[in-house]
Amino acid sequence: MLKTIAVSKQENYRTEIRANAHHFIVDEPISVGGKDLGPTPGELVAAALASCSSITMKMYADRKGWELEEVEVEVDYETDAQKKLTRFTKNIRFQGNLDATQREKLYEIAAKCPIHRLLMGQVEVNSKLL
Repeated sequence: MLKTIAVSKQENYRTEIRANAHHFIVDEPISVGGKDLGPTPGELVAAALASCSSITMKMYADRKGWELEEVEVEVDYETDAQKKLTRFTKNIRFQGNLDATQREKLYEIAAKCPIHRLLMGQVEVNSKLL
C-alpha cells in the first residue's frame, strides 16, 4: 500500500505533503485565504491525471520503438455542485515522427493510465479517527 502523509499546521491552509522520499507544499489561493505557496488539492488531481497519461503514452511508444519526441497533456477541470459532477478535459499534443494510426493508438492508451482508470472507476475512501 502506498502511503502519503499530509500535515497542516497553523499557517492558514498550507499543507506539507510527504510521499515516500518526496516533500512538497499544497495550499489554497490568496483569494480564499491561502498564501498560494503550492498547487491546490484539485490541481494535484489534474496534475496526476496529466502526468500519468503522459508517462503511459511515453512508455507505450518506447516499447513500440515509435519516435515520440514529446507529449504534452493539458488537463482542465470544472465542478458542477448541483449535478455532483467534476469534469476533466484532457488536451493531448504529440511531437515526433508519428503516423495517424500511431497518434490514434497513443490517444487511446492515454485513457488506460492508472489515474484515468481510478477516476473513472468506483472509488472507496475509508477514514479512521486516530
